Amino acid sequence: MGSHQSARAKTTTWLTPPEIIKSLGKFDLDPCAAENQPWKTAEKQYTIADNGLEKPWEGRVWLNPPYGLEAGRWLEKLSRHNDGIALIFARTETKMFFDWVWNKAQALLFIEGRLHFHRIDGTRAKANAGAPSVLVAYGNRNEAWLEDVWFDNSINGAYIKNRRMGHHGLHPHPPKEQMI
Repeated sequence: MGSHQSARAKTTTWLTPPEIIKSLGKFDLDPCAAENQPWKTAEKQYTIADNGLEKPWEGRVWLNPPYGLEAGRWLEKLSRHNDGIALIFARTETKMFFDWVWNKAQALLFIEGRLHFHRIDGTRAKANAGAPSVLVAYGNRNEAWLEDVWFDNSINGAYIKNRRMGHHGLHPHPPKEQMI
């Protein structure tokens, strides 16, 4: 738990790069934290032993769910909680994405390039994640966080306010020279 899973890797636990967590501010809960995680993702962390999907969620949630078929269950719970940010693969055509992202999230930040997740010991993986990633914001304060980290170049990518949630479309990142 704690992040994405790969069928070809020797491990199924991949940690969010610490600079992503740091850029997004403090979180109250990470319901998918890895056991013996080398850096803190939230004040309170549930591991696989705690079954975070079944526990109550409070405050601002950081969610890097187990990737695969069950990720939709985690996004559903976060969308109902409506206060947090999720990191998932940008598989925009999937039913999960339509059900719990396009139809529920306030904003998205499609990360430029492909992330390098980290191993459970904290070392950066040599290979990238193998697919593009997106940060998904639920709730107004998380929408504001995504917009801020996009605007100040903390995380490069394309920022979208979800029109289905009453906002306006795609905002590709402005050139740095326009950001004065």
